[in-house]
Amino acid sequence: MKIGDKVSVVDEDLGGVVTSVKGNIVVFKDEYGFTYQYPKEKLVPKNTEFYENIKVVKKAEPQKTISKKHQRNHLVLDLHFPNLVKNPNDYDSFERLFIQKEKLLETLEFCRKHNLKRLEIVHGIGDGVLQKLVFDTLESQTNIDFYNKEILHHQSGAVMVEFH
Repeated sequence: MKIGDKVSVVDEDLGGVVTSVKGNIVVFKDEYGFTYQYPKEKLVPKNTEFYENIKVVKKAEPQKTISKKHQRNHLVLDLHFPNLVKNPNDYDSFERLFIQKEKLLETLEFCRKHNLKRLEIVHGIGDGVLQKLVFDTLESQTNIDFYNKEILHHQSGAVMVEFH
């Protein structure tokens, strides 16, 4: 190292121009005019031409692994009666509501047992009887949040349930 060389300090964010060399001690001045003394082994030359011929190799960033459990889509429960039984015409309205409520409670228990985080319940728009049954049932449950899936709450045919 000689006077006028640019140097950097190893393991510190510090560098400058060499002003004097006295044996093993190098004195340099930083960009603000402060002087520092370091032994030669703590300094490295700051030669920009040294780095010009080195090619930079871009490595592909490793993909973040996402567990299969979190890749799954949420469970969807469609409470339209023809989806629940084979012969929907064999049941009167009270039996229909009772079967739909049982299926809803059964599905909620399944989600809790298997640690599912979200459940979408499709109840349809209709007269609102099934929608009221769904909301009353969900209000009686603990450790869940639920909200209408669509922005227009009165026209929403589905409810999203999130388990804690």
